[in-house]
Amino acid sequence: METTTQNEVKVWSVDTAHSTVHFSVKHMVIAKAKGNFGSYKVNVETNGLNFENAKIELEIDVNSINTGAPDRDGHLKSPDFFDAEKFPTIKFVSKEMKKINEEEYVLSGNITVKDITRPIEFKVNYGGQIVDPYGNLRAGFALESSIDRFDFGLNWNALLEAGGAMVGKQVKLEAEIEIIAAK
Repeated sequence: METTTQNEVKVWSVDTAHSTVHFSVKHMVIAKAKGNFGSYKVNVETNGLNFENAKIELEIDVNSINTGAPDRDGHLKSPDFFDAEKFPTIKFVSKEMKKINEEEYVLSGNITVKDITRPIEFKVNYGGQIVDPYGNLRAGFALESSIDRFDFGLNWNALLEAGGAMVGKQVKLEAEIEIIAAK
């Protein structure tokens, strides 16, 4: 393990080949529709190798949305949902990364979708740190939260004949993130 003092600022970047940012939402009341964002940046700064109170910023390219259905992806990019032409990014900026125990943290901050900013809190599972075969220090995390899409102006919906809405209000957000420390 590399030597780093506790007060030294450590900068980390995301390994997108080994990370995913994805979501799911109820569809027609009975199932879930899932998707991911293929293009995003994550920047992390820590005091030494300690992730408590890390500074974390995430920027997602809305146009990289992929649900496996090109027509649905196009609809999600339209003004009915994300309005990607006008609002091309989703942003998250951390306020606090609080350690619960050796494997669990709570990450709080603000998320901005369509220029609407709201607080959000993620449950974080910390997978640990390892030096890879190339001498890079890596750390892994699994994050989970949810938002009410109506809070961000993602209001499009259709009512079903049998009752209920075509698209649920709650969107589950998940990410598997692997980061690499700068040398």
